[in-house]
Amino acid sequence: MSPLDVTTRPNLIVGCGYLGRRVAARWVAADRRVAALTRGNAAALAALGVEPVAGDVTDPASLRNLPAAATVLYAVGMDRSAGHSMRDVYVGGLANVLDALPACDRFVYVSSTGVYAQAGGELVDEASATEPLEESGRVVLAAERLLRERRPDAVVLRFAGIYGPNRLLRKQPILNGDPLAGDADRWLNLVHVDDGVGAVLAAESAPVAGATLNVADDEPPTRRAFYTLLGELLGVPAKFDHRPEPGIANRRVSNRAARERLRWTPGHSTYRDGLPHAVRSGGGAA
Repeated sequence: MSPLDVTTRPNLIVGCGYLGRRVAARWVAADRRVAALTRGNAAALAALGVEPVAGDVTDPASLRNLPAAATVLYAVGMDRSAGHSMRDVYVGGLANVLDALPACDRFVYVSSTGVYAQAGGELVDEASATEPLEESGRVVLAAERLLRERRPDAVVLRFAGIYGPNRLLRKQPILNGDPLAGDADRWLNLVHVDDGVGAVLAAESAPVAGATLNVADDEPPTRRAFYTLLGELLGVPAKFDHRPEPGIANRRVSNRAARERLRWTPGHSTYRDGLPHAVRSGGGAA
């Protein structure tokens, strides 16, 4: 079978949530065959034109029906209500899927810029040290390393914080008039969900096998700048309880490599473009 043979193999999404469903919609609109692993949303996925595959990444026996795929998008998030540890989901779940997956031509893995722990406002890129201070970052890095051992050709996309319609961090506290506690001058690294979708689609076919790339917009704002604009768009001034937080991760993530290697350009290059769009499109609390 030739690489990326879309006539027979589906594209498979493992973790068909906020980002994954938008990628699925783009593939379906392009007349691609799309399947998605799901624990209980089969009807909703079928309504989108996606073939549901029942299974749970934490249950190896449930993964026997995974199809051979042209492209796999692995974008599993943490569902705390399921009762599993983050390590069980991110590391164990990934191992289970890799064990069960019959074949795929391109494996695109959604990771996180949380693997970077620089605390001095530095500009970091893919060559920067990955020494996360928090357990969540250590788990994400462990999952990346497992994937590199098992699938050296996988494309790892380290996503900044995803925002967009119906996903606006701290919206409800601002509407409630609650002060936002913490260091208001820390950097936020963000990417609009539409641009995240674009990066995934580019990673499917670009000559980047084995690459690790940061997916972020062009200009990280401070928390103060981002939430001030969000408050203005909501018509409720954001309030801050500014408290310096030395030693906490505080860095600016460069997207230069992704722009160059994926030939990807964020449509919402900064929060000043993306935040108004997200609010107009029905942004909800996150």
